[in-house]
Order: sequence, then structure tokens, then C-alpha cells
Amino acid sequence: MFAEAHARVDPQSGATWIERDGALAAFDGPDSPITQSFGLGVQEPLRAGTLDEVEAFFADHGAPAHHEICPFAGVEAIGMLAERGYRPTEISNVMYREVVRPTTDTRRRIRVRVIDRSETEQWTDISARGWAPDAPELGQFMRDLGRITVERERTWCFLAEVDGVAGAAGALAIHDGVALFAGAATVPELRHRGLQSALVAARMRFAADRHCDLAMMVAEAGSGSQRNAERRGFRVAYTRTKWSRPR
Repeated sequence: MFAEAHARVDPQSGATWIERDGALAAFDGPDSPITQSFGLGVQEPLRAGTLDEVEAFFADHGAPAHHEICPFAGVEAIGMLAERGYRPTEISNVMYREVVRPTTDTRRRIRVRVIDRSETEQWTDISARGWAPDAPELGQFMRDLGRITVERERTWCFLAEVDGVAGAAGALAIHDGVALFAGAATVPELRHRGLQSALVAARMRFAADRHCDLAMMVAEAGSGSQRNAERRGFRVAYTRTKWSRPR
């Protein structure tokens, strides 16, 4: 859990989380994109009382309420959010594929490896620089996110190099045989060199070696990231919507 890692790295951050009816709600700061709930209405039908508790959790921390809603939560859950003044603010696709150990591509001068903690700053810098052209307003957040990602349990951070120059970063989290591919980014000057393909292959191999059978990732609906994932064998499992309500 990201909030747990943040609390370990910076006990003054106030990062925390709660669980209600199988859903999780995380607080990582009033304006952090991590501050939201996940899984409302999936394990148990969404009840008004559950939503009350989750809303109170965000309100107590001075944060607006955001909820990532899976369509399997049903129209009743969506209707409840609409009745309370929520509106959709983001659409993303949860994608999946079978974990298959790839063969090594010896034609490319690319090396992908798992970093150790001494390389946290380098990995964070590559990640932030890779995201900067697409989301310049998130520069400092991405640097903070990178440092905390390295500290998360059951999470490994990968660095891809071409001719010895680091150019791409990505992460892999594993839980109950599911490998979550996350945070992949390439610095602008080294794009279109095969770093992303190598990064996916290395993480897929890592997941296979640890007996994972399912790989997943999340991409903005209709984005270049989704198209890249589909070229690498990922398919859409479902489309989720983020619902938000002001403070």
C-alpha cells in the first residue's frame, strides 16, 4: 500500500488508509492523486453507510472525495454517487494478459535491471523526466512518488539502459500471483529505441520466475499507452471511472 510506504518514509506526511466492506480508501495529502478509494461496491454491494464512512475519512483529513469505480459495482452504486453530487472526472482501462516468460532479444544493446536503494535518486530522476513532457504539472509529485515506490513492499523498480545510458524506468508489484506493471516512462531523448519493450519483457520474465500467472496494467482510455500495451498482448478487462466531489 502506497500510503503505508509514505508513512514509513515520512511519518509527518499523515498518509494513512482504511478498509470498509472490502474497499480501500487512502489519504496521501489533500491534493495527491493517490487520495481516493478503490473497490467500492465490488466485494460487497455499496451501502449508504459505507459511503458515509469513506466520505467522513476524507473530510476528516481535509481532502475532497474521489472514488475509482469498477463497472462491476453496478448501476446502483453509480446512481448513489450521482445522487450525492459526484461527477466523472477520469476514465481508464484496466488491462491484462497471461504471464509468459519471454525469450531474450540479443539484437539490442539494452540492459534492464532491478535497482537497489542506493540508486533511488537515479531511478526517480529518470521516471520524473520521462513523465514531464506529458504531465509537467506533476513534476515534483512524480519525484516524491518515485522515492516512495522504492520503499513499497512486494514492489521492484527497474531501470533500462541503452549503451550504458539509463533512459527508462518502471515498477512491478506482485500480490497473490498477479503482477502489476506500473510507472513506466522513457526520457524524451531516448524514446523509440526499444527501451519500453525491453522493460516490459524484463518485468514479464521477473513475474514468470516468481510464478505469477496474470499481468495487469492501467492506461488512460484510448491513449498511446493503451495502444502500446495492446501491441504487447494486453487486453481490456474493464473500463473504470473516477468519480469526484469537491470538498
